Amino acid sequence: MSNLYRLADQRARRRIVSFDKRELSRLLGLYSMRVASGEWRDYAIDFRPGMAIFSIFRHTAEQPLFAIAKVPGGGGGNYVVYNGPRKLAHGDTLEDVLRVFDRKLKLLLG
Repeated sequence: MSNLYRLADQRARRRIVSFDKRELSRLLGLYSMRVASGEWRDYAIDFRPGMAIFSIFRHTAEQPLFAIAKVPGGGGGNYVVYNGPRKLAHGDTLEDVLRVFDRKLKLLLG
């Protein structure tokens, strides 16, 4: 007995989440300001199943300082800012979660 899988059904299940042009522009604008001030040095964009992640690094070989994730949700998606395993902010819009960077953040090593 064999099972028949329709490829169109499989593609529909694997919905790809990505940042749109406006979101990327906002993320790269924030990133470039922090690079100019010497705080950040590198970034990476990852696409995982059901999630897009913009990671920010102080040094390329280290773990990311911050990760800004977009996950599918209501209208445009839900956004979360992580510092390692800690969730710093979450919201319905990218602007909501990026407000966390308006405050002076301190990285605690320990």
